[in-house]
Amino acid sequence: MNVLQNIKTGILLLALVLLQTNMVQAHTIKKVCTHDEPFKVYCDLCGCSTSSGSFGFGTLSNANFVGVRYIYQNFESRNGIFENSPTSKESFNTYQLWAQIPINNSFYVSANLPYQDLTRNFNNAKENINGLGDASVIGWFKLPFYKKQHTDKVDFNIDREASGHSLQFGLGIKLPTGKFEESLTDNINPGFQVGTGSVDGIFSLGYNYGGDKYGVNTLFSYYLKGENKNDYQFGNQFSYATNLYRAFATEKMNIMPFVGVSGDVYKKITQYGETLEDTDGNILNASIGSELAIDKFIFGASYTLPISQSLFGDNVESKQRLSVYVNFAL
Repeated sequence: MNVLQNIKTGILLLALVLLQTNMVQAHTIKKVCTHDEPFKVYCDLCGCSTSSGSFGFGTLSNANFVGVRYIYQNFESRNGIFENSPTSKESFNTYQLWAQIPINNSFYVSANLPYQDLTRNFNNAKENINGLGDASVIGWFKLPFYKKQHTDKVDFNIDREASGHSLQFGLGIKLPTGKFEESLTDNINPGFQVGTGSVDGIFSLGYNYGGDKYGVNTLFSYYLKGENKNDYQFGNQFSYATNLYRAFATEKMNIMPFVGVSGDVYKKITQYGETLEDTDGNILNASIGSELAIDKFIFGASYTLPISQSLFGDNVESKQRLSVYVNFAL
């Protein structure tokens, strides 16, 4: 039943993307969208180790914005080694304030503040935790590349022509603003937490290309997890994501459907200096979505399904992920 629901949701989102594309193509394209802005990824939106680090952080159409985003995830955790072992069904809802603020042409800062609402059903008992999640701030340096100038020509124009290619270097920190409850660490899914209770470092490297019609954005991030006051330390995390988009532009709106792949690799959790077994894992996802920009407003949606996964001794299974957002471009 869940598989059919996932397929139906994916087909519906694909239909919406195609419908939007056809609507734009029906207009005469008066201008072409050219940009090389990053489509970044972000870590620990649920303040937990099962939370994918490959969430989009940013927009395809504009690098600088303030906005709100909603993210839905669900998991199924098996409490036992047998096929008929009892399972826990978990739903993670994240409501996020996020922004990307320019400092100058080369530097900018991204930040988010999430509110978490997590629910699990196990043995006919429902459990809910909610509250402020872990806030994060990342500083970015952008290195653009320019087209090669002809040596046989004298060009008095000091402005170089951008090639559309650029690199981004990010350095950030995640703060323990979300509550960590030690009593919840006995759950099969260690990600069922509002926050990690630790200070974590974020290191990112991105490559972006934006042409007249097509673009690609790639980002690699490493999250160095700290130990919290309960002597509990989530495993370090490596995340990656690549998105390919097609831009359609008119005088009044800009639409960019995209497809992408993303993934996460998690190291094992440690507690009181000891490594906990079956607390590592990896996941590979496929995504489809679209973004619509009208004047200063940017509307986006994406739907994600796992391609392959092995999380926490195969006892935790990620089902799907849905993200929608509304931003105001600066």
